[in-house]
Amino acid sequence: MHFVTAKGILSSKNGMNLYRGCSHGCIYCDSRSRCYHMEHAFEDIEVKENAVDLLEYALKHKRRKCMIGTGSMTDPYIPLETELENMRKALSLIYEYGFGFTVITKSDRILRDLDLFKKINSKTKCVVQMTLTTYDEELCRKIEPHVSTTQERFVALTKLRDAGIPTVVWLTPILPFINDTQENLLGVLKLCAEAGVYGVINFGMGLTLREGNREYFYKQLDRLFPGLKEKYVRTYGNRYGIESPDNTRLMKLFCQKCEEYGIVHDNEEIFRYLHAFEEKEATRQLSLWDL
Repeated sequence: MHFVTAKGILSSKNGMNLYRGCSHGCIYCDSRSRCYHMEHAFEDIEVKENAVDLLEYALKHKRRKCMIGTGSMTDPYIPLETELENMRKALSLIYEYGFGFTVITKSDRILRDLDLFKKINSKTKCVVQMTLTTYDEELCRKIEPHVSTTQERFVALTKLRDAGIPTVVWLTPILPFINDTQENLLGVLKLCAEAGVYGVINFGMGLTLREGNREYFYKQLDRLFPGLKEKYVRTYGNRYGIESPDNTRLMKLFCQKCEEYGIVHDNEEIFRYLHAFEEKEATRQLSLWDL
């Protein structure tokens, strides 16, 4: 861990990263790619020491309320968050200033902040997004070694559902010759249905490999799945987009099962939902009364 002083916290699309780098150890992580210019070891977490102050300043000076998002580059619920609690401080500010919130995570540590999610959701909208890649717990421990297992994430999703917090699942990446099976797809979607998720985001049965994350991914394949790297190289070369040979059939099955379960699976529709700020009726009435 090391500290830096940041110049800003919110992107043009109102996303933020309190940390840079990650200790989850997922073998396929795109955030390792060199194009993101992370000038330190990926596991050496960069902490923006002034992030909470920057966030408060930004929220105070926003002309319009909106959804604030986090987790697209670095999961904010890494173990370090338990010690620093920067995410919890940020959530308190988001609630105080009346903004909506959405987060992407793979950790059931998120349940620590369930009280704040409920508060935000009572005024506006709070959506928790959670990545699920495999139904197989043993495989999960291999490809996502230092994070909550699929079953633990499923339990978290059900607790969020019971608390009235809407959820979205990212079914990505799907690793060719590893988790690109009908059994895995059906297993994950069944969990999504049981957890009552609003939608499932999926960009096809495959993954992306860029300079930086490709080398790490192949190194982990050599360690965990001997001989598989050579199959990837023969099949895909240095291609950026890696598509499962079974993509067409699996995508058809994906759409069919989502329709059957009543799960939204149009990515654009889900993103519109995630970005749409919604003020609850009671809050609007209170605001008018206060005026």
